This record gives sequence, C-alpha cells and structure tokens, in this order.
Amino acid sequence: MGGLRYLLDTSVYSQRLRRKPHPGVVQRWSEAGDASFAISIICEAEVLYGLEKKGTDRLWAEYRGFLQNKLVVLPLDRKVIEIYAKTKAEMQSNGHTVGEFDLLIAVTALANQLTLATLNVRDFSKVPDLQVEDWS
Repeated sequence: MGGLRYLLDTSVYSQRLRRKPHPGVVQRWSEAGDASFAISIICEAEVLYGLEKKGTDRLWAEYRGFLQNKLVVLPLDRKVIEIYAKTKAEMQSNGHTVGEFDLLIAVTALANQLTLATLNVRDFSKVPDLQVEDWS
C-alpha cells in the first residue's frame, strides 16, 4: 500500500458512473491516478447495489470499463472492526451519530491511515481523528 493516499467515499467513487461527473472529482482523480486510491468493501457493495437496482446496460458498461478491479478494495478486517467499535462507542457517548456504512468507511480510512475523499464532508465531520478532504 505504499502509494495509497486516499480512501474514496461512495460519493466520489461513483462519480465515474454519472452522465455528468463532478468536475472537481474528475480533475483530482486524473491528477493523482488510480494508484493513489483505495475503496472500502462497503463502498464497493453500495455501488454494486446501485447497479443492481438500476440495472442499466450503460451503467454496467461504465462500471466494468472504469471502476471494476481498478482500485484496491480494503476489507473489514480485525483492525477496522476494533476501531469501529471504539469510535462508535465514543461518538455515542458524546451524542454524535453517523450512518453505519459511513462509519465503516470512515474507520477503514483510519485503520489504513488514509485521507477520506468525499463530497459529503458533513457526514464524516464528527468522526474523531479522521482526515477528510472535500472534493466538491
């Protein structure tokens, strides 16, 4: 994982599937290159669910051509789930909540010492010690 710098949130990763992807994402992705990025297995699950739900040939072709097997997919391993448990308990005791999938993505970034790239900074702003970059 020497060249990895960013964990892409689903809001960033899925931009390639949009008819009009966010220009900031397109620029930053092309500047840094695929080798700088990873995604969480949760992010991949969210994208695959969206593809199954919409079921269009265009989206599947975009996915196969531009996303499938292009980035490192990080698992929910022991380190990630331990950080998840600690972080969720700490956040709840402070009265903060984050959606389960967002929290799993965030702690994957923490466990792998990556900066989270997102278009939804607000969703992640309460996660302690998380480095977040707004790509909007």
